[in-house]
Amino acid sequence: MTEWWQRGAVYQVYPRSFADSDGDGVGDLRGLRAHLDHLAGLSVAAVWLSPVFPSPMADFGYDVSDLCDVDPLFGTLADLDDLVADCHARGIRVVLDWVPNHTSDQHPWFLASRSSREDPRRDWYVWRDGAPDGGPPNDWRSEFAAVGPAWTHDERTGQWYLHSYTPQQPDLDWENPAVEAAMHDVVRFWLGRGVDGLRIDALQRLAKDPLLRSNAGSDRRHDQDWETAHERLRGIRRVVDEFPDRMIVGEVYLLDLPRVVAYLAGGDQLHLAHNFVFVHLPWDAEAFRAAIEEFEALAEPEAWPAWFLGNHDHSRIATRYDIGDGDDGGHGPARARAVALLLTALRGTPFLYQGDELGLPDAVVPPDRVVDVDGRDPERAPLPWRPPSVAGPGAGFTTGDPWLPLVADAERLCVERQAADASSTLSLVRRLAALRAGSPTLQTGRQRMVDAGPGVLAWLREDDDDRLLAAVNFTSEPRPLPVDGEATLLVSTDPGRPPGRDVELGPDEAVLLRLAGG
Repeated sequence: MTEWWQRGAVYQVYPRSFADSDGDGVGDLRGLRAHLDHLAGLSVAAVWLSPVFPSPMADFGYDVSDLCDVDPLFGTLADLDDLVADCHARGIRVVLDWVPNHTSDQHPWFLASRSSREDPRRDWYVWRDGAPDGGPPNDWRSEFAAVGPAWTHDERTGQWYLHSYTPQQPDLDWENPAVEAAMHDVVRFWLGRGVDGLRIDALQRLAKDPLLRSNAGSDRRHDQDWETAHERLRGIRRVVDEFPDRMIVGEVYLLDLPRVVAYLAGGDQLHLAHNFVFVHLPWDAEAFRAAIEEFEALAEPEAWPAWFLGNHDHSRIATRYDIGDGDDGGHGPARARAVALLLTALRGTPFLYQGDELGLPDAVVPPDRVVDVDGRDPERAPLPWRPPSVAGPGAGFTTGDPWLPLVADAERLCVERQAADASSTLSLVRRLAALRAGSPTLQTGRQRMVDAGPGVLAWLREDDDDRLLAAVNFTSEPRPLPVDGEATLLVSTDPGRPPGRDVELGPDEAVLLRLAGG
């Protein structure tokens, strides 16, 4: 049976930047509810919300101070319940972003832990004495380069605490069974409210070397992806399986595909794993083919791929892939359109970051507007819903001052303008999504890579007598596309493709064809 999380795309909402209902310049749950028809128009299977829990916002919601509530900035628990109900009424599932590796330093657990070495919750976090020279306990570094060491000295108790990210995000100690049990209860809380799934943040960080040995001089890292990771994940999966028809997808930020695939093994860990090897690929057909084939070779037959090329932590597709070898750019919009077809037609679940359906580039953020410690503001700019010439500088996102600047070309790229333009990126993404929604072949059909010549990635999707050929030209020159027999063009990503053109790919063009006999 095809599961809901296999049938369509999972659409990531960054709530601060999706839609603002109250004019404070920050997106919220009621703003999202007002735009659910946009998601329905994209035929998405689910919406994934980046964290909406109470937070001091040192890392914009990934520093959680209450794991079982909603931050007033975004609304209330009742608003979230209403959102879930509204989504379900449209056939859309809801996935929340769960942050189990760390909490905010303002969480009651950490406030207690920090209060005294004798506090019952002291060992809920990772506290250690410093090195003999008075420095941190080991050489572990924060994920954020600007932070530096992953340890902060606490004057009150004279010890150091571990934080894989900012000092305001102390790591929980999953070696403590009480921590594991408490986090399992958080999972039960949200799934019990009708949430359909969880995206597990920084999953590889849940298991660290309990001896806290330094990384230097070792052939592997000691601060993540330790052997105990998989048993901890199986414990989480057992809790999830207490609830029918639920899903967990993991942020497994490892640039080592065998180690990523290990989190899918056995059918008792993740349903889906974010593949960061894929998101770091250059714009190169051979690199993409190698990555796809490597996943297929490593994964068990039952393991289901998840494909994404954009999220809230990475430069937008239209910006990242704009410049080719030896040129000055200008390819971004066409390549963003090609990516839309690529993700739709690959066997697996596509993840779509808000704004990628519009082909948005990174926003320009002046130095005095920078707020993120790791430089991720440009890809987090608010969505433009309406032309600024009509709706004002908030472009339909807000009636107030947006918390980050919008993209420069919001007038042309906004949802309202693109929805009225049959040749727009939004119209293309809607057509692709509708095609997948009505095609068992695209949802779960077999996949086979085919040789289409240098610079072209091509693959077949097959189901019974239906045969579809997808191809992406990764070059800036026309490329022939060899096809046996007759073929019907279903979709081209080139809005200027001449009618009746032979089966040839234009620069940066992707196509989907139905082959004769299918």
